[in-house]
Amino acid sequence: MTKAMNSKDTEHDVVVVGAGAAGLNAALLLGRARRNVVVVDAGAPRNAPAAHMHGYLSRDGLPPSTLLELGRAEIARYGVRLVRARVDEIEPGPSAWQDGEIGFSVRLEGGPVLGARRLLVATGLYDELPAIPGVREQWGKDVLHCPYCHGHEVGDRPLAVLGTHPRAVHQALLLRQWSDDVVFLAHTLDLTPADRDRLEARGLRIVEGPIDHLVVEDGRLRGVELADGRVLPRAAVFLFPRMVPNDRLLTRLGCEKDDAGWVVTDRTGRTSVPGVWAAGNVVDPRAQVVTAAGMGAAAAFAVNADLVDEEVRHAVERRRAPAR
Repeated sequence: MTKAMNSKDTEHDVVVVGAGAAGLNAALLLGRARRNVVVVDAGAPRNAPAAHMHGYLSRDGLPPSTLLELGRAEIARYGVRLVRARVDEIEPGPSAWQDGEIGFSVRLEGGPVLGARRLLVATGLYDELPAIPGVREQWGKDVLHCPYCHGHEVGDRPLAVLGTHPRAVHQALLLRQWSDDVVFLAHTLDLTPADRDRLEARGLRIVEGPIDHLVVEDGRLRGVELADGRVLPRAAVFLFPRMVPNDRLLTRLGCEKDDAGWVVTDRTGRTSVPGVWAAGNVVDPRAQVVTAAGMGAAAAFAVNADLVDEEVRHAVERRRAPAR
């Protein structure tokens, strides 16, 4: 529960927006660096439907919610506060720490305004799913996206890839290494002759015709029914969602984007706007949990170094100032 804040609680070295793997790992390192840090989180993680996460050394198979719970406990040990709220707006302005330096006002929805010398946005992305009945209900259970995250768990079972996105062909070619029984459901995707050659050469069966709905019984996927009434029994299906970054805050701050519409950062997560970093899925749709955590760490190192540079510069100026 969010506690009431007084004036001394509203000025911070760093405000981190988003308490997923990227945001929490950044906050952990900044807290250990004795920075005054607050993490603001709306409590809607992308991987909430998933029962387990994989590919994270020492944490393989752990429920995502457990990882976040452990992370929240760890940052608290270093004095980092977590505020359950949604950020309504961020405005650049003069720093409350030092005249002439950058700063930010982070306005919480229905709450106080937090002052920050630096800002790290780790708000992730959301998956835009096709409007096929059953997909949203089974998402993260037996309707899956990432073969590296889930392929091992459904290996050697009858699988299907839904042709709902141009990247579905690559996804199917990749998934074939986990199962000998993979069907590619073309749905409304217009396959090129080259795509067909690649899929068939890889040993995938192509099934034409639009999908009507997923067959679900007792909460489990049983198959896929096509518009013509055919039912293909399947244990799991994979699809490639349209990934949309939750980058409203970065966009309003004027952060530069690439041709694909994603915010541009350097290797540390620094954006084109001075004082603003971004990490995790909000800038990289391919980042898994372990990758996002690493991006958060890299951003934390850079943010702290940037603050140190500012502090040293002002210390030198004070030292050189003539005595009054």
